[in-house]
Amino acid sequence: MNIPTPADILAAADQLAPYLGRPTPLYRSAALSELLDADVWLKVETTGPIASFKLRGALNALLMASGKPASAVTASTGNHGQGVAYAARLLGLGSDIFVPEGCVAEKLAAIRRFGGRLFIGGSDIDAAKENARHHAAETGGEFVDDGESGPLIAGAATAGLEIGQGLADIDAVLVPMGSGSLAAGTGLGVKIHQPQARVWAVQSEGAPAMVDSYHARRPVERDIHTIGDCIVCRVPAKLALAGLLESVDDAFLVPEASLLPAVQTAAIAGRVLVEPGAAAGLAGAWHRRDQIKGRRIVILLTGANGSAALLQQAMAGPDLRNFTRSSG
Repeated sequence: MNIPTPADILAAADQLAPYLGRPTPLYRSAALSELLDADVWLKVETTGPIASFKLRGALNALLMASGKPASAVTASTGNHGQGVAYAARLLGLGSDIFVPEGCVAEKLAAIRRFGGRLFIGGSDIDAAKENARHHAAETGGEFVDDGESGPLIAGAATAGLEIGQGLADIDAVLVPMGSGSLAAGTGLGVKIHQPQARVWAVQSEGAPAMVDSYHARRPVERDIHTIGDCIVCRVPAKLALAGLLESVDDAFLVPEASLLPAVQTAAIAGRVLVEPGAAAGLAGAWHRRDQIKGRRIVILLTGANGSAALLQQAMAGPDLRNFTRSSG
């Protein structure tokens, strides 16, 4: 499987348009611009039917499948599973979604709501992924891999394409990173029209596998200890990593304890509800505020499927201005 080309990404945008409609919102946040002393724009991926960017890649992957598969199969901690279940239903397919133990109940309910059949088991996302691969091989289902699929990365890249088409003179784009598909896709997509834009991928210290792999320039496995379940990865995907190395200018970690303050800051200053992992880009902007001062930046807000308990905890705690490592 190859890294998507600009032609692949443009074709994905054309293919997805009849299903997804107009681009997701991209607008300037006056309050966050004031807070960060920068020209801050938000790319809000929470407004679609699954409240996450994941539908882009899942749908493109299924549309690009050879023939009509028996079903769609994947592994997920929640958001990707919703994307596959929703995309499969759009295309008249069943879906089998493998999730590890301990996933957010609200995400599991959404997968069922979109027609997905749940299989719960495994200690983490990569254990669930092995179960899903075996199931797909046995049943003839199409395994939609969040990390090793060129069509999926091309679909995710349409978010970056929309940023590059919708805003001029971008200095930096900050994107949360889990498997690396969105971060790689964002870099590939943005730079079709904005080659000068720097793309920074942000991950929590509690799930550092892809950041460590990026800097090592090879896959590096790491354990997972984060509340940001949408940015988890233990075993790095080789294709996503190759895409990161080609298109992303830097990758860095933020303190795990900064995720909930970033959720509150997104809600109060940005007026956008996000889940903890989806706020990693905003946390990254806060921790690099000296570097972005006076510059035009875009922050991707990638999902709003967090648990009610974590949202309540975020709103009861400090925001980023009052964050310290001991806050969490």
